[in-house]
Amino acid sequence: MRLVLASTSPYRRDLLARLRLPFEQRAPGVDEDAVKALGLAPRAVAEQLARAKAEAVLEELRAEGGEPAVAIGSDQVCAAGDRILDKPGTRARAIEQLAALRGRTHELITAVCVAGTDGPPFHHTDVARLTMRDLDDAALARYADADEPFDCAGSYKLEALGVALFERIDCADHTAIVGLPLVALSGELARRGFRLP
Repeated sequence: MRLVLASTSPYRRDLLARLRLPFEQRAPGVDEDAVKALGLAPRAVAEQLARAKAEAVLEELRAEGGEPAVAIGSDQVCAAGDRILDKPGTRARAIEQLAALRGRTHELITAVCVAGTDGPPFHHTDVARLTMRDLDDAALARYADADEPFDCAGSYKLEALGVALFERIDCADHTAIVGLPLVALSGELARRGFRLP
């Protein structure tokens, strides 16, 4: 069966590669800004985007024909209360986001959708609660310069130096924090016939 990751994220690619299954990677072509503009709660945004990404790529695969296929869509939202912190894009915005999070607990919501030609879609959402240390401006600037987390929701990379920003992390699956909840995903892929391990 053909396995396709509906994402161009290098973080999700590296996570899925840990399962040692052959897979392709495709851009899902979903307008994320349009979904975020609907005013949904952060969890609903992540879940709707994960589903839309999987369905968009699955539709392409169906149009192409061929062997049965499975598409994996995932999305992650960093939420400080009802406020969604997107990828900052710049050093200044990263430092601004980090300053908004310091000394506080926020949520990192990671949703995954597995859609296939072999049955109904599977949905799973992992919510991590992270408490950042109350760091001063100089520490936040040093961190931004060291990790350059400009393409990360919330402006930190927990798989790198970003782990030093936090005093507590509560989560069911640490891979979800990086961008793809492998515990739930590997169980679903095994259920669909992929050999794991």
